[in-house]
Amino acid sequence: MKKRLLGLTLACTMTAMSLAGCGGGGSDSGTTAAEAGAETTAPANAGGETTAASVQAAEGDTVLKWAVWDISSTVYYQPLIDAFEAANPGVKIEMVDLGSADYQTVLATELTGSGSDFDIATIKDVPGYTTLVNKGVLESLDDYIAKDSIDLSQYGGITDQVTVDGKLYELPFRSDFWVLFYNKNVFDNAGVSYPTNDMTFEQYDQLARSVTNTEPGQEVYGAHYHTWRSAVQLFGILDGKNSIVDGSYDFLKPYYEMILKQQEDGVCQDYATLKTSSLHYSGAFAQGNVAMMNMGSWFIPTLIEKIKTGEYGEEVANWGIVKYPHAEGVEPGSTLATITCLSIPTSAPHKDLAWNFVKFVCGTEGAEVVAKTGTIPAITTDAVVSAISGMEGFPDDDASAEALKTANTYLEMPVHAKSSEIETVLNEGHDNIMTEGSTIDEGIEEMNEGVQAILGQ
Repeated sequence: MKKRLLGLTLACTMTAMSLAGCGGGGSDSGTTAAEAGAETTAPANAGGETTAASVQAAEGDTVLKWAVWDISSTVYYQPLIDAFEAANPGVKIEMVDLGSADYQTVLATELTGSGSDFDIATIKDVPGYTTLVNKGVLESLDDYIAKDSIDLSQYGGITDQVTVDGKLYELPFRSDFWVLFYNKNVFDNAGVSYPTNDMTFEQYDQLARSVTNTEPGQEVYGAHYHTWRSAVQLFGILDGKNSIVDGSYDFLKPYYEMILKQQEDGVCQDYATLKTSSLHYSGAFAQGNVAMMNMGSWFIPTLIEKIKTGEYGEEVANWGIVKYPHAEGVEPGSTLATITCLSIPTSAPHKDLAWNFVKFVCGTEGAEVVAKTGTIPAITTDAVVSAISGMEGFPDDDASAEALKTANTYLEMPVHAKSSEIETVLNEGHDNIMTEGSTIDEGIEEMNEGVQAILGQ
């Protein structure tokens, strides 16, 4: 059984962290859940221009070049650098901003070109990681990990999921995972008990129905599902038996049946209407008539900040989180995650020193530094838990604090050479089912045939 992975985004400098794809609610630009988890900063250098942060290096110092994005709006870069440099005299870190919009493409171009001198590369997403591994431009970390006896179990099983042909080329230093947000006012008004950290999907469905009000003009929705396919399909992989890339999707049927029946009964808003109106999930929750919403922890800082500034009113100020619902027999706290990682390029001029930086940032010391900035760490320590649950604006109930502790953690999109093509097929199948352009069986068959064709190429 995989060990716990903790993560939760709470912004210490909230105004600097406008969540891409997660911010206030006018439109949904098509950002996926994985992108929302990976891009938790404002696009300060979205144009892709390469810029470097100046470094004060004394004679004899060694300067390590770190490929990043959005230096000016990312709160954890400098604290990590300050802590590392304090512990490693004579080593300086120079950040090079490659921009956020096309970061992985620009990084791949840099690392495959002649004369690349990056010592550390930040890896934004799994498809980008897979591309770099396939190009042979990332150093295997296995020898370093063995030499320093790094305990990979502290990453909650995530490193197993990004191992390629038995080798590991990155370590995570931050993570976002999915939880269930809920509006306490809705439950109080209905006289119904709050959600718990151990709910089966059957109990979750019953709870959503118990607070639903379909009376025109007084609608209350027991549940809300954003239009990403991940808001539905990822329910099916929490048992650890199924994969979103294996070409067989019959296991999704009960979850589509539950949510389409909720849609039919007015328990959740109509998918086609949400698509047409481009209503963002943050805007839906802010209306105050949504009881529960499954969403990534990246929504936390937006919610806290908008309540703090008064943009969101009292109707949502009394909120909490609990762990994801689960199927019968699945361990409570099983959830889904997106990760941000560090790698060492094969062309790195100072590989051993670069490893020292990677080991620090991705280890327990780095996790505590990251948590103090209000950002998601990839591993759990008592100090991390205390830093996050004790921050201003975080719900003060015990259940919300307990929701920070997860069990099995699965990547939304595992490493696969054809993940982008698979994603396209799954998105189309999801859209057809949710708009009822096809039956559930027809939509699943469409996904089975489409992905199997891709896998067979």
